[in-house]
Amino acid sequence: MSNLNMANREVCDLIFVDYSTKKPFLNLDFANVSTTELTGESVFAYGGKGHPKRVQFAGEKGGTLTIETQIQTVKLWQLITGGEVSKSAKFVTRVEAVVGSEGTDITLKDTPVAGTVVVYKDGDDCGTELECSVTDSKITLSSALTEGDKVIVYYMKEVTAGVQRINIKSTSFPKNFIVYGDTVMKTEDDEVLPYKLTAYKVAPQSNISLSFSNSGDPGSITITCDLMADGDDNILDLVLIEED
Repeated sequence: MSNLNMANREVCDLIFVDYSTKKPFLNLDFANVSTTELTGESVFAYGGKGHPKRVQFAGEKGGTLTIETQIQTVKLWQLITGGEVSKSAKFVTRVEAVVGSEGTDITLKDTPVAGTVVVYKDGDDCGTELECSVTDSKITLSSALTEGDKVIVYYMKEVTAGVQRINIKSTSFPKNFIVYGDTVMKTEDDEVLPYKLTAYKVAPQSNISLSFSNSGDPGSITITCDLMADGDDNILDLVLIEED
Protein backbone atom coordinates (compact mmCIF):
# COMPACT_ATOMS: atom_id res chain seq x y z
CA MET A 1 0.00 0.00 0.00
CA SER A 2 2.84 2.40 0.78
CA ASN A 3 4.00 2.25 -2.85
CA LEU A 4 0.66 3.14 -4.42
CA ASN A 5 0.79 5.78 -7.14
CA MET A 6 -2.24 7.98 -6.77
CA ALA A 7 -3.69 11.38 -7.57
CA ASN A 8 -6.47 13.63 -6.40
CA ARG A 9 -9.09 15.64 -8.25
CA GLU A 10 -11.73 16.20 -5.58
CA VAL A 11 -12.23 18.78 -2.84
CA CYS A 12 -12.26 17.94 0.87
CA ASP A 13 -15.46 18.09 2.85
CA LEU A 14 -14.54 19.64 6.19
CA ILE A 15 -16.06 19.41 9.66
CA PHE A 16 -15.04 22.21 12.04
CA VAL A 17 -15.19 21.19 15.70
CA ASP A 18 -14.88 23.77 18.48
CA TYR A 19 -11.43 23.23 20.00
CA SER A 20 -12.59 24.12 23.50
CA THR A 21 -15.93 22.32 23.73
CA LYS A 22 -15.17 19.52 21.20
CA LYS A 23 -18.64 20.05 19.72
CA PRO A 24 -19.29 20.37 15.93
CA PHE A 25 -19.50 24.01 14.81
CA LEU A 26 -19.80 23.86 11.00
CA ASN A 27 -20.13 21.19 8.32
CA LEU A 28 -18.35 22.79 5.36
CA ASP A 29 -19.28 20.44 2.52
CA PHE A 30 -19.64 23.12 -0.17
CA ALA A 31 -16.05 24.23 -0.89
CA ASN A 32 -14.58 24.31 -4.40
CA VAL A 33 -10.92 24.13 -3.35
CA SER A 34 -9.23 23.03 -0.12
CA THR A 35 -5.45 23.29 0.13
CA THR A 36 -3.20 22.17 2.97
CA GLU A 37 0.30 23.63 3.15
CA LEU A 38 2.95 22.61 5.67
CA THR A 39 5.72 25.06 6.49
CA GLY A 40 8.92 25.07 8.49
CA GLU A 41 12.07 27.09 8.98
CA SER A 42 15.56 25.75 8.32
CA VAL A 43 18.68 27.22 9.91
CA PHE A 44 22.23 26.03 9.44
CA ALA A 45 25.52 25.84 11.26
CA TYR A 46 28.36 27.02 9.04
CA GLY A 47 32.06 26.33 9.17
CA GLY A 48 35.29 26.25 7.19
CA LYS A 49 36.62 28.01 4.14
CA GLY A 50 33.93 29.33 1.87
CA HIS A 51 31.46 29.39 4.79
CA PRO A 52 29.64 26.17 3.75
CA LYS A 53 26.55 24.81 5.46
CA ARG A 54 27.52 21.98 7.83
CA VAL A 55 24.49 21.14 10.01
CA GLN A 56 20.79 21.75 9.35
CA PHE A 57 18.19 22.42 12.02
CA ALA A 58 14.44 22.41 11.34
CA GLY A 59 11.83 24.18 13.43
CA GLU A 60 8.86 26.53 13.56
CA LYS A 61 6.66 23.87 11.99
CA GLY A 62 3.18 24.97 11.01
CA GLY A 63 1.18 25.58 7.88
CA THR A 64 -2.14 26.72 6.52
CA LEU A 65 -5.47 25.26 5.49
CA THR A 66 -6.98 27.36 2.70
CA ILE A 67 -10.58 27.02 1.53
CA GLU A 68 -12.20 28.61 -1.50
CA THR A 69 -15.97 28.63 -1.78
CA GLN A 70 -18.73 30.30 -3.74
CA ILE A 71 -21.37 29.06 -1.30
CA GLN A 72 -21.64 31.10 1.90
CA THR A 73 -23.52 30.79 5.17
CA VAL A 74 -23.92 33.00 8.22
CA LYS A 75 -22.16 30.30 10.23
CA LEU A 76 -19.19 30.54 7.86
CA TRP A 77 -19.00 34.32 8.37
CA GLN A 78 -19.09 33.71 12.12
CA LEU A 79 -16.26 31.17 11.87
CA ILE A 80 -14.04 33.68 10.04
CA THR A 81 -14.86 36.81 12.03
CA GLY A 82 -15.63 35.51 15.52
CA GLY A 83 -18.64 37.84 15.50
CA GLU A 84 -21.72 37.31 17.64
CA VAL A 85 -25.05 36.31 16.06
CA SER A 86 -28.19 38.22 17.02
CA LYS A 87 -31.82 38.14 15.91
CA SER A 88 -32.48 41.82 15.24
CA ALA A 89 -31.09 44.45 12.90
CA LYS A 90 -31.48 48.15 12.05
CA PHE A 91 -30.79 49.66 8.65
CA VAL A 92 -31.68 52.71 6.58
CA THR A 93 -34.29 52.18 3.89
CA ARG A 94 -35.55 54.42 1.07
CA VAL A 95 -39.11 54.51 -0.23
CA GLU A 96 -40.99 56.57 -2.78
CA ALA A 97 -44.37 57.61 -1.39
CA VAL A 98 -47.39 59.67 -2.43
CA VAL A 99 -48.76 62.60 -0.46
CA GLY A 100 -52.32 61.99 0.70
CA SER A 101 -55.16 64.14 1.99
CA GLU A 102 -54.67 67.88 2.36
CA GLY A 103 -51.20 67.54 0.84
CA THR A 104 -49.59 66.81 4.20
CA ASP A 105 -50.16 63.13 5.06
CA ILE A 106 -47.78 60.33 4.10
CA THR A 107 -48.32 56.76 5.29
CA LEU A 108 -45.48 54.24 5.44
CA LYS A 109 -45.74 50.45 5.51
CA ASP A 110 -43.35 50.32 8.47
CA THR A 111 -43.07 52.14 11.77
CA PRO A 112 -39.71 53.95 11.59
CA VAL A 113 -37.24 54.13 14.46
CA ALA A 114 -38.01 57.36 16.29
CA GLY A 115 -36.15 60.43 15.04
CA THR A 116 -34.86 58.88 11.82
CA VAL A 117 -37.35 60.06 9.16
CA VAL A 118 -36.11 62.43 6.44
CA VAL A 119 -38.39 63.52 3.56
CA TYR A 120 -37.47 65.11 0.20
CA LYS A 121 -39.52 66.22 -2.79
CA ASP A 122 -39.42 63.96 -5.82
CA GLY A 123 -36.67 65.28 -8.08
CA ASP A 124 -34.75 66.71 -5.10
CA ASP A 125 -33.43 63.44 -3.63
CA CYS A 126 -31.04 64.18 -0.74
CA GLY A 127 -31.57 67.88 -1.39
CA THR A 128 -33.68 70.22 0.79
CA GLU A 129 -35.31 68.40 3.69
CA LEU A 130 -39.04 68.85 4.19
CA GLU A 131 -40.04 69.56 7.79
CA CYS A 132 -42.42 67.01 9.23
CA SER A 133 -43.68 65.23 12.33
CA VAL A 134 -44.06 61.45 12.72
CA THR A 135 -46.55 59.37 14.66
CA ASP A 136 -46.11 55.61 14.31
CA SER A 137 -46.17 55.01 10.52
CA LYS A 138 -47.81 58.34 9.64
CA ILE A 139 -45.81 61.38 8.50
CA THR A 140 -47.33 64.86 8.55
CA LEU A 141 -45.62 67.56 6.50
CA SER A 142 -45.33 71.02 8.10
CA SER A 143 -45.90 72.73 4.72
CA ALA A 144 -48.54 71.27 2.43
CA LEU A 145 -47.76 69.96 -1.03
CA THR A 146 -50.35 68.97 -3.63
CA GLU A 147 -52.28 65.78 -2.96
CA GLY A 148 -50.81 63.02 -5.15
CA ASP A 149 -47.31 64.55 -5.26
CA LYS A 150 -44.47 62.09 -4.93
CA VAL A 151 -41.90 62.32 -2.15
CA ILE A 152 -38.81 60.32 -1.16
CA VAL A 153 -38.56 59.12 2.43
CA TYR A 154 -35.50 57.79 4.22
CA TYR A 155 -35.82 56.18 7.64
CA MET A 156 -34.25 53.65 9.97
CA LYS A 157 -36.06 50.31 9.97
CA GLU A 158 -35.78 47.69 12.71
CA VAL A 159 -36.36 44.03 11.83
CA THR A 160 -36.76 41.29 14.43
CA ALA A 161 -38.28 38.42 12.42
CA GLY A 162 -36.15 36.03 10.38
CA VAL A 163 -32.95 37.96 11.03
CA GLN A 164 -29.41 36.68 11.48
CA ARG A 165 -26.98 39.52 12.13
CA ILE A 166 -23.25 39.09 12.63
CA ASN A 167 -21.90 41.83 14.88
CA ILE A 168 -18.14 42.22 14.39
CA LYS A 169 -16.27 44.36 16.89
CA SER A 170 -12.64 45.41 17.19
CA THR A 171 -12.48 42.90 20.04
CA SER A 172 -13.94 39.99 18.01
CA PHE A 173 -11.58 37.13 17.26
CA PRO A 174 -12.22 33.70 15.68
CA LYS A 175 -12.26 30.57 17.82
CA ASN A 176 -9.78 27.73 17.44
CA PHE A 177 -11.02 24.53 15.83
CA ILE A 178 -10.18 20.92 15.15
CA VAL A 179 -10.82 20.16 11.46
CA TYR A 180 -11.65 16.76 10.00
CA GLY A 181 -11.35 16.44 6.21
CA ASP A 182 -12.73 13.79 3.87
CA THR A 183 -11.94 13.24 0.18
CA VAL A 184 -10.73 10.45 -2.14
CA MET A 185 -7.55 9.48 -3.98
CA LYS A 186 -7.46 7.52 -7.24
CA THR A 187 -4.69 5.01 -7.93
CA GLU A 188 -3.10 3.96 -11.19
CA ASP A 189 -5.00 0.66 -10.77
CA ASP A 190 -8.26 2.63 -10.92
CA GLU A 191 -9.03 2.19 -7.23
CA VAL A 192 -10.78 5.04 -5.42
CA LEU A 193 -9.54 5.16 -1.83
CA PRO A 194 -10.87 7.22 1.08
CA TYR A 195 -8.46 9.92 2.25
CA LYS A 196 -8.84 11.64 5.61
CA LEU A 197 -7.05 14.53 7.26
CA THR A 198 -7.12 15.81 10.80
CA ALA A 199 -5.83 19.27 11.64
CA TYR A 200 -5.46 19.23 15.41
CA LYS A 201 -5.61 22.97 16.10
CA VAL A 202 -6.67 25.50 13.51
CA ALA A 203 -6.99 29.28 13.85
CA PRO A 204 -8.96 31.05 11.07
CA GLN A 205 -7.36 34.29 9.97
CA SER A 206 -9.61 37.36 10.38
CA ASN A 207 -9.49 38.24 6.69
CA ILE A 208 -12.55 38.14 4.44
CA SER A 209 -13.41 39.83 1.15
CA LEU A 210 -17.10 39.90 0.21
CA SER A 211 -17.60 40.94 -3.42
CA PHE A 212 -20.92 41.70 -5.10
CA SER A 213 -21.14 41.96 -8.87
CA ASN A 214 -23.85 41.81 -11.54
CA SER A 215 -21.65 40.04 -14.10
CA GLY A 216 -19.10 37.23 -14.34
CA ASP A 217 -18.84 34.24 -12.04
CA PRO A 218 -20.62 34.12 -8.68
CA GLY A 219 -18.67 35.79 -5.87
CA SER A 220 -16.07 33.63 -4.13
CA ILE A 221 -14.45 33.93 -0.73
CA THR A 222 -11.18 32.50 0.54
CA ILE A 223 -10.68 31.38 4.13
CA THR A 224 -7.13 30.89 5.36
CA CYS A 225 -6.54 29.02 8.62
CA ASP A 226 -3.22 28.72 10.43
CA LEU A 227 -2.20 25.22 11.52
CA MET A 228 -0.88 25.04 15.08
CA ALA A 229 0.22 22.28 17.43
CA ASP A 230 -2.14 20.99 20.11
CA GLY A 231 -1.16 20.11 23.68
CA ASP A 232 0.45 16.86 22.47
CA ASP A 233 2.45 18.56 19.67
CA ASN A 234 0.12 17.15 16.97
CA ILE A 235 -0.33 19.32 13.88
CA LEU A 236 -1.75 17.16 11.08
CA ASP A 237 -2.75 13.58 10.28
CA LEU A 238 -2.97 12.35 6.67
CA VAL A 239 -4.77 9.00 6.43
CA LEU A 240 -5.26 6.77 3.36
CA ILE A 241 -7.64 3.85 3.81
CA GLU A 242 -7.29 0.72 1.67
CA GLU A 243 -10.72 -0.84 1.52
CA ASP A 244 -11.30 -4.60 1.27
